[in-house]
Amino acid sequence: MPDRRPYTPPDRSILPALAGHAAMGVVLGLGLSLALIFVDTFGMTALIAHGVGPRHTMIVLVGMFTLAFGVGATLSGFVLLMIEER
Repeated sequence: MPDRRPYTPPDRSILPALAGHAAMGVVLGLGLSLALIFVDTFGMTALIAHGVGPRHTMIVLVGMFTLAFGVGATLSGFVLLMIEER
């Protein structure tokens, strides 16, 4: 038989924590993508420079790294906060 507990609204104190995790992920993604472009260990700058639209290619590369790291950090922060709340 299911447990009948009264409804409690979700705690809104996790929103600032999730915003912090998202900001941390965005900064890490931005830093990694810019380091990958400017250090040029793997030849990314030459590859981007000789492409059809170098500016758009760089914007997409930086944007995808930033978005991926931001979403990943937010989701992992959400999971960790839910585990901690238990």
